[in-house]
Amino acid sequence: MRTKIAMLAAGALVLALAACGNGSGENSDGSDFPAGKQVTIVVPYSAGGASDLTARAYAQELEKELDTSVVVTNVTGSSGAIGLEQVRSSKADGYTIAYMPVESAMLKALGFTDLSTDDFSFLGRVMTIPAAVTVRADSPWDSYEDFVDYAREHPGEIQVGNSGTGSIWHVAAASIEQEEDVEFTHVPFDGAAPAVAALVGGNIQAVTVSPSEVQSSVESGELKVLTVLGDERSSILPDVPTASELGVDLTVQGWGGFAVPKDTPDEVVAVLQDASGSAMNSDSVVDFLAERGYEHAYLSGPDMDAAAAEDLARFSELIPQLGIVNS
Repeated sequence: MRTKIAMLAAGALVLALAACGNGSGENSDGSDFPAGKQVTIVVPYSAGGASDLTARAYAQELEKELDTSVVVTNVTGSSGAIGLEQVRSSKADGYTIAYMPVESAMLKALGFTDLSTDDFSFLGRVMTIPAAVTVRADSPWDSYEDFVDYAREHPGEIQVGNSGTGSIWHVAAASIEQEEDVEFTHVPFDGAAPAVAALVGGNIQAVTVSPSEVQSSVESGELKVLTVLGDERSSILPDVPTASELGVDLTVQGWGGFAVPKDTPDEVVAVLQDASGSAMNSDSVVDFLAERGYEHAYLSGPDMDAAAAEDLARFSELIPQLGIVNS
């Protein structure tokens, strides 16, 4: 009898160890993800900015969808490369997510890192921020066509401010140069706000930054927006036409999404993509974006993988042509 009891006890112990052998209650194929474990979202920029606040709004909803703790951490440096590299080199198990800005498709071409969007699997895109071609209200240009015609006749005379050399807003102005065969003088600033201030002060003639960054000066009558380079009109500048409406095949916009390392198991990616779709399309996230002048522009993970690949190819060609590669 004692021998039989001992054998039963040993068998129970083996079964118990097999059931929790991975230490988390998660199956090796990730089918039980997230198994109550904390998920971390790495934002590659400082706290309080558009990327950080968007990530935190998403995190609150993702936490509900996954029924587990989701925290946001900020890892800054090298124009976002350091934070994204931390996620790329993390264990590909779904518990570390990157906030992916449009610059993630630009950093390799800029020479900051060998990292690119190809190293990640997207969970989805949540928003876009189009470039807005903006001038002083008292400028002689009342339309985008007037602006381009003047630039074509006066090469290099128009000084266009941006949020920093190699930024998406620098690329926006450079893309206009390519599309319209014109030449600007690019003036970099440490962020969009000082660029807008310089325009208001008459120190430069135009900026290509986001609608939200010029909205207050437009409302005060100091500035006017000639066109936005988005897929659709800006929700906070609904009377301003897109470039495509003006017959110009040009779209340049910032975007924000979320991704995990490329080798993350398909089952885990599927869980995160499904939860992310619900989180990104939730009323709280949509309302948050609208309040700040960002465009809710959801794309599924697979669709965003394709869109990011297109941007990566485009920026890889364009950025070296601009001569702004980091040495």
